[in-house]
Amino acid sequence: MTETPNSAPSEEQLRAVLPGEVDARVKSAKMVAGRAIIVAEAGDLFGKARDDLEAIIQEKMGIVPGVDEVRVALMGDRVRRQMIAIGSGKGGVGKSTLTTNLAVAFAKMGRKVGVIDADIYGPSQPRLLGNESDRPVAENEQLIPISSPHGVKFLSMGSLVNPGKALAWRGPMAGSALGQLVDARWEDTDLLLIDLPPGTGDVQLSMMQKHKPDGALLVSTPQDIALLDAARAGQLFEQGDIPIIGLVENMSGYACPHCGETSDPFGQGGVEKFADTLEIPFLGRIPLSLEIRQKSDAGTPPALADDENAAAFTAIAEQLRGWLEAKAG
Repeated sequence: MTETPNSAPSEEQLRAVLPGEVDARVKSAKMVAGRAIIVAEAGDLFGKARDDLEAIIQEKMGIVPGVDEVRVALMGDRVRRQMIAIGSGKGGVGKSTLTTNLAVAFAKMGRKVGVIDADIYGPSQPRLLGNESDRPVAENEQLIPISSPHGVKFLSMGSLVNPGKALAWRGPMAGSALGQLVDARWEDTDLLLIDLPPGTGDVQLSMMQKHKPDGALLVSTPQDIALLDAARAGQLFEQGDIPIIGLVENMSGYACPHCGETSDPFGQGGVEKFADTLEIPFLGRIPLSLEIRQKSDAGTPPALADDENAAAFTAIAEQLRGWLEAKAG
């Protein structure tokens, strides 16, 4: 039978107009009453990449003779969200500040990143991310993350309780709270950084059992006592079969703002030596800097700038990005 001009295009004709990399994602292409229905695989795509795929299909199908309407269904609607846990064996080593600035560095790279402030007893992310006034709302029993001024979404118990109020929760309550933060409506956020409380307690155990992260980053200052505690945290992650991505040395060297001389009040190189002994990657150093402290207290993360302090955070974020890309395959 001779094909008439009004006959519906075949699947081969529909797919022929698509670029090769787009056609490789198409699972089916068919015509129904003048409507092209395209089903494509997009489970490994995030945010703008998914939007771009749909736009290309819409554009190319629109020029096919006989197509009056285009419907695109993208498979894999659930975002493959990567998670990094950031921990330390003890408090006061700058873990939360590192988390904030790594999140900002990732946002500058174009990632849709969120921060979970899992430090239930000492939350600090609302201040570090410059939004202490907003409170998260819930829809259908699911929390909606707060947007910071710096392109990073976050959730923190610090946004749910009155400022300065102490939380006296037992372990199961803390674990339940973490679950609500992880299972919030993160939408197209494709990377979550989890700012853990110090130590090896119930929150860490709950996270490993119910919300297993892709990997863990350990933070320590150079002195021996901090390294001993970091080792304990590392052992906990290993027991939970969570890869340790690497170690970061914080408060590493202080440059006097008057004479420029650098001193090492917490020691020098201890974390790198420790990482080498344990055969764990050493990811870099963050200096002990008055500017980092001042900007952090003001809610303007140093990673936003274009200076040496920002470069230290960005260099670590770049290594984390490489690790995540290699793991994703």
